Amino acid sequence: MERHYRLDWALLEGGWRRDVGVAVDDQGRIAGIETADSGAAADSRTSSDAERVAGFVVPGMPNAHSHAFQRGMAGNTEYRLSSRDSFWTWRQAMYALARRITPADLEVIAAQLFVEMLKAGYTSVAEFHYLHRQVDGTAYELTNELWDAIARAADTAGIGLTFLPTLYQTSDFGAQPLKPEQSRFALTTDEFLRAVDTRVRAERRLASPRLRTGAAFHSLRAVPLETLREAVRGLISIDAELPVHIHIAEQLKEVEACRASTGRRPIELLLGTGVVNERWCLVHATHATPAELRDIAAARAAVCVSITTEANLGDGFFDAACFLESNGRICVGSDSQASVCPAEELRWMEYQARLRKRRRGVLADAQEPHVGNRLWRDAARHGAAALGQPAGVIAAGARADWLALDADHPSMAGARAATALDHLIFAGGRPAIRDVMVAGRWVVKGRRHAAEERLAEPFRELMGRLALEGA
Repeated sequence: MERHYRLDWALLEGGWRRDVGVAVDDQGRIAGIETADSGAAADSRTSSDAERVAGFVVPGMPNAHSHAFQRGMAGNTEYRLSSRDSFWTWRQAMYALARRITPADLEVIAAQLFVEMLKAGYTSVAEFHYLHRQVDGTAYELTNELWDAIARAADTAGIGLTFLPTLYQTSDFGAQPLKPEQSRFALTTDEFLRAVDTRVRAERRLASPRLRTGAAFHSLRAVPLETLREAVRGLISIDAELPVHIHIAEQLKEVEACRASTGRRPIELLLGTGVVNERWCLVHATHATPAELRDIAAARAAVCVSITTEANLGDGFFDAACFLESNGRICVGSDSQASVCPAEELRWMEYQARLRKRRRGVLADAQEPHVGNRLWRDAARHGAAALGQPAGVIAAGARADWLALDADHPSMAGARAATALDHLIFAGGRPAIRDVMVAGRWVVKGRRHAAEERLAEPFRELMGRLALEGA
């Protein structure tokens, strides 16, 4: 049965429109849209049962890169061990958490995190998941309890989920064996492909409007090139449209190690395989050269930047201006959960560019002079494609994933439709996110998620225990 909505203002594919009527079908997809200036009376606008949505309605943001378990570290690693602290020292703390987290712990953390994502404006998430085995490194016998924990958490929160089982086989270039602290990440190529195939078949039977299975390669450090090629062939045979993600060129040490081992830089090496296309999402690409960025754009792959994580870990600056000038497809994610806020990721994407160029409005263009509109629309559209989900726009056939911004909130004072996203991103507008819809269902209403109160105490208790164990 269709549900009808009347939106005061909505950001459609053709720009901002007022008095927009939207019909949503029972699968949570937009069945039709009519606007006040379309010249036709819309059932969705004139129906007596249409729900009025005040304020500014924008597409929800897909989170294109998340490691949910790392929410258990947030705030617990911000102290100095030595003057040479870096990503590589932080990684030891991450391994320590990964070694002891249980499926029950993971479900508590992920459910809390996914609610936080929804309230911040993320309506779907790509969970880049490499926790596969039990604490002692043995495989789960019947069902992978760690994978199931993520699925249950997403269902509790009501967020769209693209689950990315991640292949992780080696500790460094040259096929170095995994270290003991990495034992929970191990999968053979056959195990990986069988697990992806099983999930894809189950997903097709379930036909859930919120779920999608993809696949990921942790990095070229963790997956030898021939193994990657073999696995890609297997993935294509399972589902030729499967989204595929990989960490790449995040750290200078990684780039240097790749060059020492193979004679080529990691992005150059990956693109040289010929497997990268529009289904791929390259995560970070922090240390890409301008030529590499142009080559990624030419391959039609997306790049996901997680600027708050990259800043937290001291990774470096991604050259967003160069990538966008090459018509690159850019999206954002929360990665290590140093921050869970798409507006902050986009704000700092622009601010990094301003600091590099010593100019303002760097990432706007002639077609869209408002930085907020340009960044939000691009990241939402390309993020949805990276997740393989029918979202990221308010359009017929797309899933109804929306944010309703409260025009009366102080952070939105003075905002017009054209500047609403500028306010959200640059005027501290996150509290203005009043309501959040996923697949045609309100999951946040009046800034409140129905599950947040019952999730709060188990999460506090767990975080207290993890902090003590990590001391």
